[in-house]
This record gives sequence, structure tokens and C-alpha cells, in this order.
Amino acid sequence: MPSQSVDPRTGVAFGPVIADDTAGEVRDACSRAYAASAAWGSTSKPARATMLRAAADALDAASDELIPLADQESGLGIPRLTGELARTTFQIRMFADAVEDGSFQEIIIDPFDDRPVPAGHPDLRRMLVPLGPVAVFGASNFPFAFSVAGGDTASALAAGCPVVVKAHPAHPQLSAAVHAIVAAALVSAGAPDGVFEMVHGFEAGQTLVSDPSIKAVAFTGSGPGGRALFDMAVSRPAPIPFYGELGSVNPVFVTPQAALRETLPKDYLDSLLLGGGQFCTNPSVLLIPAGTDLVERITAEVADRPAAVLLHAGVKDLFVRRSTQLAGIAGIDVIAGQPGAGDDPGFQHHAVLFHTSGAAVLADRAVFEIECFGPAGVIVEYADDAEAIALAEAIDGCLASTVHGAEGEPLAAELVCRLAANSGRVIWNGWPTGVAVTAAQHHGGPHPSTTNALHTSVGTTAMRRFLRPVAFQSMPTALLPADLRG
Repeated sequence: MPSQSVDPRTGVAFGPVIADDTAGEVRDACSRAYAASAAWGSTSKPARATMLRAAADALDAASDELIPLADQESGLGIPRLTGELARTTFQIRMFADAVEDGSFQEIIIDPFDDRPVPAGHPDLRRMLVPLGPVAVFGASNFPFAFSVAGGDTASALAAGCPVVVKAHPAHPQLSAAVHAIVAAALVSAGAPDGVFEMVHGFEAGQTLVSDPSIKAVAFTGSGPGGRALFDMAVSRPAPIPFYGELGSVNPVFVTPQAALRETLPKDYLDSLLLGGGQFCTNPSVLLIPAGTDLVERITAEVADRPAAVLLHAGVKDLFVRRSTQLAGIAGIDVIAGQPGAGDDPGFQHHAVLFHTSGAAVLADRAVFEIECFGPAGVIVEYADDAEAIALAEAIDGCLASTVHGAEGEPLAAELVCRLAANSGRVIWNGWPTGVAVTAAQHHGGPHPSTTNALHTSVGTTAMRRFLRPVAFQSMPTALLPADLRG
């Protein structure tokens, strides 16, 4: 159905209705992207970097227009969105720097060796080359950083792949504005027409994934939606990679020594409720030693927290269903808030906290399997070190996991080891929200947090998702790609 902006603070629609793209319009966008592939993929590294920086500059220049519009459609607030736009343009420039550096191509030159085999071999030169047009599905919870011009788009463009974005229906006007700005900036800087396309609509997304011109898909969103698109991508006559970030409970373990920290309740709630709890790295499950006063201190602290503004009606509906589902699990108590409370205007909802025991969770792992996206957290009290370790082993794949402990504490060391086996990032004495945009970052994890644990969607190695290796054997110098002639 057509998209229209809705103010999440009030639930009132505003602005123009944006029509869904037809199947024919989606195919045309994919064809334009495919036609741009050769030119964009062969653009020199300095030229491509310059074009990316031009896009970042154009977004910064339009901040006075874009940030208020993003706030209208998301309710995330001007300060948060100002920082998010800055992060977005920073990461575009980071990828531009990575393009100029050139190491992303992973060039290996192995000259002819005339010794007898197995030591001897022909001249072999290997590099990574762009896959081709990439479909990117924008996320609702980061209208800049994981949406139209977010990290998936920036990394694909940097890798030399044209991009066709599927706009998120929660911020249609912002999506249209960002697309227009970035597309114009790229073309003005010398990029080929079609290098950056966009489509709208649920069925448009399905058509996009199935179009033969699309060679890879990047997705950030719900588990069921991502899994359905993943199945489509790998069931095509020519299957393509699908890089889906689908959600995670991101457990935080607190050891007995760390439980004594005075600021722990406040710090936990600051992370849990950041952005209305609508982060893929939200610390959904807090695991603490039994016999402390942490539960009482956290319950007292959360009482003064205001209602969270949820992004759209779908998020609020799902939050109500998931929080009600958690409340119905045997052994779980609601200790703050009320699942499904309907007294908040628009798409707002106060925080809901649950409490249970480690034994109850080990008997029924549903707590580790239900991501309640929004202002909700489950506090689990473990009886002893052995139960804490058993809980760490029972957790499915996560984007991030955390240990609050002390160096030299045996339990802390064991938890770090166990959590590294099922997490993409392990944090020490910190919080999972706040994903640094840097080369060493890994934002991914084993299933069900993503569909491919080998790659990241944040950091310069995100480009690796959209590249494939080619080896040239005994090739005359004049026929080699320029970067392999050294």
C-alpha cells in the first residue's frame, strides 16, 4: 500500500502520499543500475572516492532540511538525529578513504616460477572485483545511518556496485529527500546515471530481490521479514548472497564483584532505553548474581523514566505482542510497567521490566528467543557460577554480548570465552549500544542475529560483502586490470 508519513508522537498522518512502485518500475530501476555497473566498477579509486565525498558533503549541506524531517517521521529527537547524520556522512567519507587506500581489493601477485611442481607455477594475479548491482533495504530505527545513504549503501558504492534502495515506509519523505540529494551529488561529480536508484513498496521489495540484475542484498529489519527475503534470494535460478541483520537479545552478564557498582542500574537503563529501546544492540537480557539488591535498585530507577516514542504503528503493535508473550512465560514476573498499556498517546509506551531465575530460563529458553524490540528488558538472576556459564552456553547467536566483571575473576574470564563462541562482538565493562564506526568494528554475528556470520555491516570490511575474487593466469600485461600490472 502507498506510504504516508505519520508523527509517532501523536499517530497523526501528514504530508504527501508516496505511491508504491510497480513491478515494471522496479525492473526499470534495476536495469538502469545494471547499465551503470561497468562504468561505476571501473571508475578509478581516486575518482570514486571523490564522488563519495561529494555525496557526504551534499548531505551535510542539507542538514537543516533533513534533520527536522527525520524527527517528524521518527520522533527520535533533534539531538539524536543530528549525531546520526554526522555519523552517516563520516562513514561515507571513511569508505572513500578506504577506496583510495586500495587494500579492500586484496591484491595478490604471485609471479611465474619455473621450478618443478609443486613449487613451480604459472603467473597468477588475484584481486576482488565488484559483484554488480546491490539491493539495500532501509531500516526504520536509524533513518540516516542504516537507511537510504547508510552503511550498506556506502559500502556497496565504495566496492564499485550500483545500489537500488528499498525505502522504508516509516520515513518515506526523508527517504525521497536523501535519495534525491545523494543521486544528484554522485552524478554531478561524474558518476554514471543509474548508479543510485530507489523504489517504494512491500511488493517492490520482493520484485527487487528476485530481479536477475541484482547480485546481492543487504537488509536490516525483522527476523521473519528478513528470513522470507533470504529464502527468495537463495531460491532464485541463480542464487545470490543475502546479508540480513535480523535482531539479537545481546545479553549482559554481571559478575558478583561488578554487581556492587553504584552506577550499574542507571547505566543499564540508559543503554536499555536509548532510542526508545529500538536498537539492534539493545541489552534485552541482564544476567545478575542472586542475592543482591540490583533488582530493587533498577526498579526504583526506571520509575522516573518517561515513555519511549516507538517508530511506527508496526513497532508498537509488535512490542505489545512480544511483551505480552514474555509476561506469559512460566516463572517470569512483571516488575515495572505494564505490557500492552494503552494510555500513552501515539506510538508511545513506558518501559516494561521482567524478572526471572536462571533455572527458569534453562528450563524454557524462550527468554533468549524473543526479541522484544522497544523499551523492555528481562533481568535473570543466576544462582552460581556454573549456572551463569550454562546460561551463556544456552544463548543463540548474538550481535553483541557483554561482561561486567573484574580482571582476575575466574567467572568473568570464562564468560568472555563462552560468549565469543556465539557473538559478533564481546564487550568488557561497557554496554552494547553505540557501535563505533571504525575499521576494526564487527557488527554481525551467528544466526539468528544475521544470515551470514562471516561479514559485518559496520566498518570498512563491510565492503567485502559486495566483492568476489578473480585470478588471472599467465595473462599478458596489456590485458590485465590496471591494478594488477605491478
